Amino acid sequence: MKKVAFYTLGCKVNQYETEAMIEMFEKEGYTQVDSEEFADVYVINTCTVTHMSDRKSRQYIRRMKKKNPDAIIAVVGCYSQVSPEEILEIEEVNLVMGTNERRTIVEEIKKIDSSNKVSTVDDIMKVRAFEEIEISQANGRTRAFMKIQDGCDRFCSYCIIPFARGGKVRSRSMDSILEEVNKLVSNGYKEFVLTGIHVASYGKDLKDEQITLLNVIKEINKIEGVKRIRLSSVEPILFTDEFVSEVCKMEKVSPHYHLSLQSGCDETLSRMNRRYTTKEYKEIVDCLRENIPNVAITTDVIVGFPGETNDEFSKTYEFLKNIELSQMHIFKYSPRKGTPAATMENQIDPQMKQLRSDKLLNLSKENFNKFATKFIGEELDVLFEQKIVDNKYEGLTPNYIRVVVSSDKDIQGEILKVKITDVKNEYVEGVLV
Repeated sequence: MKKVAFYTLGCKVNQYETEAMIEMFEKEGYTQVDSEEFADVYVINTCTVTHMSDRKSRQYIRRMKKKNPDAIIAVVGCYSQVSPEEILEIEEVNLVMGTNERRTIVEEIKKIDSSNKVSTVDDIMKVRAFEEIEISQANGRTRAFMKIQDGCDRFCSYCIIPFARGGKVRSRSMDSILEEVNKLVSNGYKEFVLTGIHVASYGKDLKDEQITLLNVIKEINKIEGVKRIRLSSVEPILFTDEFVSEVCKMEKVSPHYHLSLQSGCDETLSRMNRRYTTKEYKEIVDCLRENIPNVAITTDVIVGFPGETNDEFSKTYEFLKNIELSQMHIFKYSPRKGTPAATMENQIDPQMKQLRSDKLLNLSKENFNKFATKFIGEELDVLFEQKIVDNKYEGLTPNYIRVVVSSDKDIQGEILKVKITDVKNEYVEGVLV
């Protein structure tokens, strides 16, 4: 029986697509092994948001070819889509596929051996239809990342993703989404994370203009066996009065929103081509907090964007300090060839990016500590995902607090009440009630 190993970089969409490709290989008789084990086929599902992700992909390719010189190395995903020639020039690579037609990957592997070099990358800007690949198996997990949308037409000045995923929004059909949810519920999944490249745009390409992301959430909320519904990263444009009003009525919708910010300075946001102001962003945060008890709001922030002066960064810092989001993911700006920001004047030096990153990371830790401390002594529902060491298990509350408890029995996959006892660095400890 042949073995296949996957190495996945990047976002939740990539994780979903990897799971779908694993199923394709298993249906053809392959056994999945760990990414560092000996395999007949190695599939690298790449990200290209930063130079670091590109470099990690190249390092893994070379390492795995040494592990098995006769292995077929297939590179797929965003890095492949934007730089197929560059990847094909890597001596060890046999197959390059982009961000479309992944459902043919096993057939493409069958056509080649370790001496071939083939690229199937097409023009993603011409793709108009959502590619139907799905997950049906439980794979030992409790949270299902469900890809319901692809492509992005926002074209932020720093972002390569529209060129990697296409500049047209492609939405998955409602029937297909609900069919997959029902399959996964029957296989033990309890939580569903709706994800996409720009998930807030869901439905804008569909003939039925009445179908939006809110409609999808409402339909999933009706399915028996679904315990939680969560959204991946979304832009502020999603949160209309109607949206907030409706999600408040649905108990299965988790009180956690990853509300993309990128900068707390309006001048920087303008250069980024982000289509909101800090005032508008704060109004949405205030609205969510007023309407949803114990809501957690997390975000992404880019530091060191071209032209970001000390004064602009200070505005970002003060904005984030005042708004007190529960957690922040901090990224140092990475120029991507082909984007407007890559050729902007006043690029920021790496040392300054690091200093600004460190300052915001410290603020994020303070904010999480302040947010989590409010729940000491409270009893929260926790969906336990995995065993970490000995008799320690970890899981998530509805509002995305990571919880660690001790248990003599296996509690993976269960939703149990936990009394919160202590706050640690980026997680809390508790005892089972």
